[in-house]
Amino acid sequence: MKPPSRSWCWLPTGSTTFAALREDGLAAAASGSSLQPIDAAQARRDAAAGGGAQQAEPHPPAASSVQSAGVPLLRLQQAGVRFGEVQALRGVDLTLYRGDRLVLVGPNGSGKTTLLRLLHGLVPFEGRREAFAPQGRTPVLAMLFQRPFLLSLSVRTNVRLGLWLHGVPRALRAERCARALQRVGLDGEARRPARDLSGGQQQRLALARAWALQPDVLLLDEPTASLDPGAKREVEHLIEHLAQDGVTVVMSTHNLGQAKRLGTRVAYLEAGRLVVDLPVDRFFNDVLPAEAAQFLKGELSWKG
Repeated sequence: MKPPSRSWCWLPTGSTTFAALREDGLAAAASGSSLQPIDAAQARRDAAAGGGAQQAEPHPPAASSVQSAGVPLLRLQQAGVRFGEVQALRGVDLTLYRGDRLVLVGPNGSGKTTLLRLLHGLVPFEGRREAFAPQGRTPVLAMLFQRPFLLSLSVRTNVRLGLWLHGVPRALRAERCARALQRVGLDGEARRPARDLSGGQQQRLALARAWALQPDVLLLDEPTASLDPGAKREVEHLIEHLAQDGVTVVMSTHNLGQAKRLGTRVAYLEAGRLVVDLPVDRFFNDVLPAEAAQFLKGELSWKG
């Protein structure tokens, strides 16, 4: 059965399963891009306004010296996100290049998760968000949250469902699923109920489900925060190998050692602003703006 043009339409929109699948990045459009639900609405608004993007109030640019020879995949220009009276992101300028391993750091509530959602196209926004098509198609994105949602089905079925929602032909699903599970070391657990797995295994399954979609960009929201040290090392190892396969990675973390190990770029956010965006070696060695320097020293002052 071929999925509809919006692959979540087959589920009741008020159901828990619908919300969780959409939240976990499985509800990508059948065309292969997970960008269009928000972008299409934005495009219609832009067209109604005469073709121009909504102009956000300008903000001081982040301290940045990122100059990449890579191919640009996504670009944000003066992008902002508001939830009611709360301005979660403001004036964000960011370009994501193929091959980047961008790590987002900052205190709780600084906007890291919201920025990941914005890159994925899951939230309404101000400003401009542009997806490039270096291979004749918009980039495919997949997103993992700290606690991935798994259905009460087998490990294998959880992966195959993602492939079905993504519009992968039936003839290709079994092979793609098997390769993904082997990639994360869960091929021996294919028939096991997914919710019986350990925390580390569940996160590896979520990575397999995302990798099976053959994404250009993998968005990870604190993927190891709830794991024990052994499981954390396993997941870090997988993320590093996926990046070596050519997948562009954007991840948030509170672990600065993890940022050093896994990142090629580090971006610091505070109060919804992108304050610093630098290559990893410069982020940890250069003189930084005061708030970023305080964060690195563990001397960030919390305000009630």
